[in-house]
Amino acid sequence: MGFFSCEAGGMSVAEPRRIALFRHAKADWPQVTDHERPLAERGRLDAAEAGRRLADTGITFDLALCSTAVRTRETWKLAVHEFPHRPKTVYEERIYEASPGELIALLNETPDDVRNILLIGHNPGVQGLADVLSAEAEGDALDRMHRRGFPRRRLRRADLRRPLEVPRTRNRPAGRLLGARRLTRRAGTRP
Repeated sequence: MGFFSCEAGGMSVAEPRRIALFRHAKADWPQVTDHERPLAERGRLDAAEAGRRLADTGITFDLALCSTAVRTRETWKLAVHEFPHRPKTVYEERIYEASPGELIALLNETPDDVRNILLIGHNPGVQGLADVLSAEAEGDALDRMHRRGFPRRRLRRADLRRPLEVPRTRNRPAGRLLGARRLTRRAGTRP
C-alpha cells in the first residue's frame, strides 16, 4: 500500500495543509467489472496493518476522500478502524480512473478550513500525483519512488511549498519528497 504526504503552503489559510495519498490494498481478480473488484485476503490483512501504521504517523485527518470502487472502500473501512479519530469520509466517484490533474482539481475543491486530507485511490493516478507533487527530493527518495512506483505497502512524505497545481516543467517543482517507508510488512517476513 502506498502512502504519500505533503504540506501545501501559500494557500488562503495561515497554516499549511497536509495532503496524504493512500493506494488501495491488494485486490482480487474475480469475474466482475474492475470497479467491483474486492480485496484479496492478503489485501484485507494489509489494509488493517496499514491503518495501524497510518495511525502511528500521528496525523489527525479531517477529511478522507475515497474512491467508490469496492477495493478502495474496503481498504478504507479496514484501515480507519485503527485510527484514534475517525475523519469525515466522502466517497467520490471522480477518484476512480482520475488523472493527476483531475485529482488536484478535486483536492482544490475542499474548504480551506480542512487541514489534513487523506485521499484513497488507484494507480496510475495516485502515482502520477505523487510524482507531480514531489519533483524534488531529499537524498535518493525520488529515484527510489521512480524505480518502485507507488506500490502497496509504501509511505510517501513530502513538503509542498505552493498551492496545488500541475507544474509546467520538472524545473518548477510543486513539492519536496522527504522519504518513503513500508506501511505493511512483506509476505513471509516477521512483524
